[in-house]
Parts: sequence; structure tokens; C-alpha cells
Amino acid sequence: MKKAIVIYSGGLDSTTCLFWALDEFDEVHTITFYYAQRHSIEIDYSKKTLKIAEEIKKKRVFAHYFDIDLSQIGGSALTDKLIEVPKNRSEKEIENGIPITYVPFRNGVFLSITAAMAERFEIENIVGGWNMLDYSGYPDCRDEFLNTFEKAINLGTKAGSEGKRFKILTPLIRMKKSEIILFGKEHDADYSYSYSCYSGDKTPCGECDACILRAKGFKEAGLEDDFLVRLKREGHNST
Repeated sequence: MKKAIVIYSGGLDSTTCLFWALDEFDEVHTITFYYAQRHSIEIDYSKKTLKIAEEIKKKRVFAHYFDIDLSQIGGSALTDKLIEVPKNRSEKEIENGIPITYVPFRNGVFLSITAAMAERFEIENIVGGWNMLDYSGYPDCRDEFLNTFEKAINLGTKAGSEGKRFKILTPLIRMKKSEIILFGKEHDADYSYSYSCYSGDKTPCGECDACILRAKGFKEAGLEDDFLVRLKREGHNST
């Protein structure tokens, strides 16, 4: 049986990975982290998307949740509410430098916990929505980092030392946001509840880097954002 665990925040990228994984693997697990993030509302929305995915794919998803309070480390606008989330930056500004929304070594922390979970449930494939383009400059989204971490998991686990081979799968790694959206649609992805905004408000701000990159992606893909379509349908004002 082919098994995979998806690092699943409920955002656009991890939602795409979830729908892809449901097509590729016999048994799919997800792990969702509450890390005292400013936009923890994404967890509530992610549960709605999980139900939709199960209905569309007619397949159960084994959902796991893990609490780790990264606000104790702080140093990021996503985990320290005294630090403001940057707004209305140009695409050029977003492309240059590592923004204050970077959470120190978040993906390293998440990967370590996910690897432990994978070893516990005998899952060899770890899936994540990292991508090197439109990624806001986060160093722990790079191919080199992920390849190196895969080696570390295989060297540092009991299962790895006994010959099992863990793989970190990055189906989106070289895709632009628009390509990720179209790829997701090929796998029936429903983004009605996939939440990307850093603000944490019920209605996306439309001004943070995540909102800007998401809007650009849907525009280039020639599609309306499912999330905004749903808000309009429900009578909410959206940006």
C-alpha cells in the first residue's frame, strides 16, 4: 500500500498537495500545526477543505493535529503580534530579501515532527507544498534544503537505519503560483476554504504578501479565486 503524509496548513499550496496525494496514494494522512500563528483561523478552514476533499475523492483522510507554540521563539510577524505584517509591497519588493513573515526554521521544525509521525505510522512519503518561485524568499522552501533534510531523516531514524527509505516529495517545487492553481484543478482541488492571508481575519486583507501572490496567481491562471467566489455567494464583502 502506498502511503503519504501531507504537511497541511489548509493554504493554497498544501491544499493542492492534498488533492494530488489523494490521486497518487492509497492512504493519505495530513498533519496540521497550531504554532500560535496569527492566522490560526486557517486551521478551522482546513477542516472544511478536508471534508470537501473526502467527498470529492471518495476517500478517507487520516488527519493529525500538532500543537507547538513558536511564539515562544517569536521573531516573526506571524508569531509575534507586536510585529506588523507588511502590506501593499510591490512584486519587486516581495522578490527581494527574506520578509519579517519568515518564522525561524519553521519548515525544519515541521519536517522533524512530520518525520517522527511518518516513522510511527510506517509512512515513507512526506509531501509538502514548498515552491521556489512565488515563495516570498523563505530559505527553508529551497530544493537544496529539502534534499538535505531527506538525507537527515534517513540517517536519523530507526526505520531509515533498517533500510526503509523516506522520501520528501515536492510536486510544486518549480511551479509558479498560477501553475500550482492549474495543477490543482487538474486534480479537482477546491479552494473555497483554502486560506492564505497572514492577517488572520475571516475575510482576506488583499494587502499582505500572501494575498498579493495568491491574487496574481489566480489572475495569471485566468480563474476566479474559489475562496472569493464563495464569500460573494454568501453575501460577504471581499477585496
